[in-house]
Amino acid sequence: MISVQNISKTFKLYRKPSDRLKEIALRRCYHKDFQAVNGVSFDVREGQTLGIVGENGAGKSTILKLLTGILLPDAGAVHIAGKITGLLELGTGFNTEFSGIDNIIHNATYLGLSRQEIEERLDRIIEFTELGNFINEPIKTYSSGMVMRLAFSVAIHADPKAFVVDEALSVGDAYFQQKCMQKIKEFKENGGSIVFVSHDLNAVKVLCDQAILLDKGNVIEHGDPEAIINAYNFLIAKRSKGEEISYGAEDDSSGYGNRKVVIDRVALIDEKENESEILISGHPLKLAVTLTGHELIDNVTLGISIRDKFGQDIYGTNSYHLEKPIRIKQNETLIVNYLFEEFNLGPGKYTVTVAAHAGSAHVEECYHWMDKGAVFEVVAGDGHVFAGLVRLTPDLHVESGKNGIKPGTLS
Repeated sequence: MISVQNISKTFKLYRKPSDRLKEIALRRCYHKDFQAVNGVSFDVREGQTLGIVGENGAGKSTILKLLTGILLPDAGAVHIAGKITGLLELGTGFNTEFSGIDNIIHNATYLGLSRQEIEERLDRIIEFTELGNFINEPIKTYSSGMVMRLAFSVAIHADPKAFVVDEALSVGDAYFQQKCMQKIKEFKENGGSIVFVSHDLNAVKVLCDQAILLDKGNVIEHGDPEAIINAYNFLIAKRSKGEEISYGAEDDSSGYGNRKVVIDRVALIDEKENESEILISGHPLKLAVTLTGHELIDNVTLGISIRDKFGQDIYGTNSYHLEKPIRIKQNETLIVNYLFEEFNLGPGKYTVTVAAHAGSAHVEECYHWMDKGAVFEVVAGDGHVFAGLVRLTPDLHVESGKNGIKPGTLS
């Protein structure tokens, strides 16, 4: 378990290195205080994962360093029931002149493993990295992805009770990232506590039980991951435009925006022209969005995002990328229809988020964002049986491989 109680951390910023000496010698202030973390509190229980999101400089990495003991808080307290390890800046604690094996031994020692424990786990650590003969080479010859493999393998095999993950995980290849994610899920299922920092918002939704939104060292929101991601999107939109944007208006608690254009309704129309919350995989669908203009706007962008039951984005697009400009007059109502000849989602429950904005993304100017504008369920159709989120329609061909013909060629 991790318990963080009202921690704060302030750094002194100097314009040049010599100002440090001048401050000591002359006893005058030559620095500016930068509050990286300000009164942050949270608990992560056994088997739980906390996600931390926020813009660059919000204080995310500083919190991880406070958790792992790299930094000490100026105020507050951190309590961890057991050993904590993790993945912070890539290569932290490694000597680039040493081989992979030597770095495993040294890094595991720093993490508190005895020589006997290291010898017992060395083969497992090496096998997990899949570095082959490179394990005997100096890590200065490694790519960033290879260093990540080594660092993650050492940290996860140190039998921690708590694990922290920073953006370092993002440098790995897709296969090893999946392998790491599976290991993290196993760690969580076995009762481990995890703090996960990432700009991959889908990963936060899928992995985390709760999340916090940081801004300039302060906790702005704390709660369900999907709600925190939506609040993060709102924060980005508000800051990028430099204007006040209403949030949680009385007429639409799930939306935000300046309301120059308002999303009145989102409807799902099946092939029989009936509005329905139950859709058949592979059948036609019309997604109808009703808009009202509160002023004349020549080019409104209307975007949709379909999310699964975990809040993960499955598909998204908008009228800007489809090159279909929308002009709306003041007090005019329009119905914008997204037409799908085959709505090829797998069986399951989904939601539709809709946004009206300027330009290619909502961060330019958000008129109205409606989260969960529609909720629906997809059931199996009459096509072939399949598994997963996407209904693909492949043709199956069997060909002879004799005479040296390569698979898939036409000759």
